[in-house]
Amino acid sequence: MKASLCLVLATLFWSGNFIVGQAAVASMTALDLTYWRWTLAAVPLLLLAHFVEKPDWHAVLRRWPVLLLLSVLGMSAYTLLLYGALGHTSAVNAALITAANPALIVVMAIVLLGERTTRLGWLGICLGLLGVLLVLTRGELQRALSFSVNLGEVMMIGAIIVWGLYTIIARRLGVPAITATAVQVAMAAVTLAPFALALDARLPETPSEAWSLAYIVVFPSLGAYLFWNIALKTTPPGTAGNYLNLIVVFTAVITLALGTPLTPVQIVGGLLVIAGVLLTGRNGQPKPAAAATSSRATSSRAV
Repeated sequence: MKASLCLVLATLFWSGNFIVGQAAVASMTALDLTYWRWTLAAVPLLLLAHFVEKPDWHAVLRRWPVLLLLSVLGMSAYTLLLYGALGHTSAVNAALITAANPALIVVMAIVLLGERTTRLGWLGICLGLLGVLLVLTRGELQRALSFSVNLGEVMMIGAIIVWGLYTIIARRLGVPAITATAVQVAMAAVTLAPFALALDARLPETPSEAWSLAYIVVFPSLGAYLFWNIALKTTPPGTAGNYLNLIVVFTAVITLALGTPLTPVQIVGGLLVIAGVLLTGRNGQPKPAAAATSSRATSSRAV
């Protein structure tokens, strides 16, 4: 299978997570979706890692403290915030805010790690943040001064900040991608179990809930990871990272197909975010830093 097709399929599956997740949270809680998503995906992902990457499991498990921290950040906190946000904002808005993640990761690397970027990089960051600000305020920028912003969009900002921290910590993990993901997913299932028991996280009770959870487990949790990592065997991470812009496009197209129109603000904001990401990722940073950031930022839509 061609790498480009694998990348397109992966981003399509991740786009569906926004659409299906938004429908699912109408009757299921964020904890329901997060706990059962990772619990049901853990064993298949571990088997996938074992047969595809054939890791040294003893060496992998010696990294358990870092893997546990990453699991709490990337699998538990990010996913809870994502599904929580989808209960209060549209899938398109959530996807648009998430699309600014690569630019945010660059900013966090500059602040926390002392990395540098170019003038084009700063231009890209500013364009991306302006696009997100337009989406947050629905084109009325004065709303930002009065803090009159939708709760769901605030939660999405929290989600991408959490994922930025995850990405920076994970950059030098040194564990194969599917294996690292599988172990973190298994850890998330275990660490979320007490909360799921205490808060009575329930399995789907209707056919629509069951199909939603089945999609979330099979496609964004399993299929997207498989296709993405197959593509990365022959595709540079920076090139693959540019395909992530398709997530916003696919989400918008699916939303339109379902009969929900896009607003002019969403369109303009989306174009600014995509332009900012392209400038930041392609021309906005020295090649070594770009490669390192992109290699981890490519996972930022996979949860």
